[in-house]
Amino acid sequence: MIGLAWVFLGGILEPVWVIGLKKYGEKHSLFWLLITILFMYLSPMCLAFAMGDGMSVGVAYSIWTGLGAVFAMLAGFLLFKERVGRMKVLMVALIIIGVTGLELSTVIM
Repeated sequence: MIGLAWVFLGGILEPVWVIGLKKYGEKHSLFWLLITILFMYLSPMCLAFAMGDGMSVGVAYSIWTGLGAVFAMLAGFLLFKERVGRMKVLMVALIIIGVTGLELSTVIM
């Protein structure tokens, strides 16, 4: 169960470096460069901790990337006023269902 917490934290941290990269591209600020580098390190480190805690590589990576995609889209909507249509919401819902199914499949088996 601790592995799931690590992979969840890593999935939340993943969009932080993506946002930092976007901000760095706009402003070329040392601050945003350092934020990007820091979170590019922290997010996969959480993934590594999850796998070290016994979570399988495929499940951990799928959850990590799925959560990263969901939170990146949410951040784009909230911070950059990006459009989110019905199709995007449906696809994000499918990601969440898939990630939940992956985790449940490891608990049940």
